[in-house]
Amino acid sequence: MKNLILPCQRHLFDIPVDVAYLNCAYMSPLMTSVAQAGEEAIQAKRHPWGTGSEGFFTTSEEARGLFASLIGAQSDDIAIAPAASYGIATAAANIPLKPHEEVLVLAEQFPSNIYSWERLARENNATVHTIAAPTTTRQGPDWTPAILDAISERTRIVALPHCHWTDGALIDLKSVSEKAKTVGSALVLDLSQSLGALPINVAEIDPDFLIAPTYKWLMGPYAMGFLYVAPRWQEGRPLEENWIVRKGSQDFASLVDYEDAYQPGAKRFDMGERANFQLMPMAKRALEQLLDWGVENIAATLRVKTDALAKRANALGLLTGARDLRAPHFLGVRFPDGAPDGLLQHLASRNVHVSLRGTSMRVTPHLYNNEEDTDRLFGALEECL
Repeated sequence: MKNLILPCQRHLFDIPVDVAYLNCAYMSPLMTSVAQAGEEAIQAKRHPWGTGSEGFFTTSEEARGLFASLIGAQSDDIAIAPAASYGIATAAANIPLKPHEEVLVLAEQFPSNIYSWERLARENNATVHTIAAPTTTRQGPDWTPAILDAISERTRIVALPHCHWTDGALIDLKSVSEKAKTVGSALVLDLSQSLGALPINVAEIDPDFLIAPTYKWLMGPYAMGFLYVAPRWQEGRPLEENWIVRKGSQDFASLVDYEDAYQPGAKRFDMGERANFQLMPMAKRALEQLLDWGVENIAATLRVKTDALAKRANALGLLTGARDLRAPHFLGVRFPDGAPDGLLQHLASRNVHVSLRGTSMRVTPHLYNNEEDTDRLFGALEECL
């Protein structure tokens, strides 16, 4: 079935007509409905006598199920986490690493998916093996062959994104997963820069752990996220011990009867105060909208947008790399002679918002962007070149 190209959804956001926000990889704007869900939650907290004990469980369980649907998992496979770093730390606390084994990471990978591995390696006399960036050509970096070549009998953990956070260079996770399994390596995925805009199915990829915060491509609030834990790890040790993840926690009167057993599945890995009465309704509403749009449709629509952006960038002599080596929602634009001085400041003065990461100008649109935003970007760029 062919994916739908979705019409512009700017009406669902509060973005002034003269603002070209092409920076979703930095932080998504909140939809009006998501902001409203948060405002209603704040008002409810003003009058807590109206909140019954069921509120500690209902919204978080609904959001857990929505996230599971997004990645083709079961609700019991999902834990609630406040950040990508929390999910990575959970994985590092549960995957054994022996002396002289190694964790594979990418050069210039985001630090939240680095620091826990460095500590784990130090504590176990193991190694963090950083895969050097492939030689950059006009086609852009092709990470997958380099990753496959680096996986060896010493590899115990492969810790990756789905696309590189600096320029959107895409990784073939299915091929990586297959190679990792041949050597008995665990696969840990930080999908901060892809989930919600790039489809993934855990039945196909079979990661050991997968983490995504909600404030980027999941279109939700900051300090909220979800962690997939493969069934083979669900008897592991959580980072913290809290009351709500224990068996029978719904019965408040019996909480003084301390319980060793956890609730089933990945819930034992939930952060404390998982109900998060202000943020959880916002995350839930954002997930509902993403599922209504369909991630495959979002990806197809954003591919049209980034293709159009790439074409105009190439016409100015800028480099965007091969289409099949970049994620559909992400465009890394390279300047042959380096980015002009003061580029971001000049663009911002024209109400154009993008990022510089590494050697790339990161242009990351979403469904709220229109052709006027593209015109505004390139009009401002031409003034700098």
